[in-house]
Amino acid sequence: MTTARRPTPASPPPIPEIKPGQSIELLKELHILTRDGKLNQDTRRKLKQVYHLYHFIEPLLDEVLTAPAGTDAPRDFTLVDHGAGKSYLGFILYDLFFKSRELGHIVGIETRAELVAKSRELAERLGFARMAFHDLTVEQSIDSPLLPAQVDVVTALHACDTATDDAIRFGLAKQARFLVLVPCCQAEVASVLRQHKNESFAKTPLSELWRHPIHTREFGSQLTNALRCLQLEAHGYQVTVTELVGWEHSMKNELIIARHTGAPRRNARERLEQILAELNLDDLHGRFLY
Repeated sequence: MTTARRPTPASPPPIPEIKPGQSIELLKELHILTRDGKLNQDTRRKLKQVYHLYHFIEPLLDEVLTAPAGTDAPRDFTLVDHGAGKSYLGFILYDLFFKSRELGHIVGIETRAELVAKSRELAERLGFARMAFHDLTVEQSIDSPLLPAQVDVVTALHACDTATDDAIRFGLAKQARFLVLVPCCQAEVASVLRQHKNESFAKTPLSELWRHPIHTREFGSQLTNALRCLQLEAHGYQVTVTELVGWEHSMKNELIIARHTGAPRRNARERLEQILAELNLDDLHGRFLY
């Protein structure tokens, strides 16, 4: 009597949203996939946001990777992720772009030593050999021998309050070709507006724009990014500002992409100085003018 063979269990069907070659282990570590390798509604939305951000960064990396005119091969390049946290962005970029290429390094800068240690462990476990992580402040990272004198791309995803300004300062010091910034939780400018509110009422009718507390916060946030754009333009960058994802996903949604052209906007610094003076924000000269 012949015994019927048991059918081999079928492999789980591929998830259409996952790109070919992506690390399933990484997606689980980042909580984009559940532990059993599935997507639910929340993780599917998170994955969509990841791909949307990658859509903006990939062409910049392609441009950096393109061999300069008159040469046979592209040179090596470096992307530095400031305020990296758990290095969510860096790992995704490495997995989708760097992993399949022989060139390119990603450096995560983060001041919390425990997160740096976890990122190092995960990169080693995944075999992401061209990733490095350093427990450094902005000032330390600018002068540290652990980083090259010049970098190609600087990113800062959901960089809280002044962390975006720190990333800009680093990018300017390192002559970055591109900066990709998603600011978050901006409070410094609003704090200065609030501090000088009574004085501003006597100085300019524009103070009505931030008279009410909720307007102070919202106007301060918008003003902060406008000042950052002028600062970058004054240093020879062409700036594009757009939405990262739909507002239904996140209110911290502004994406600033700066491309170095070497041609400063002639009146950018003058406009920046005028805005600071008009809005009684002289305390912030050191933040935006250097």
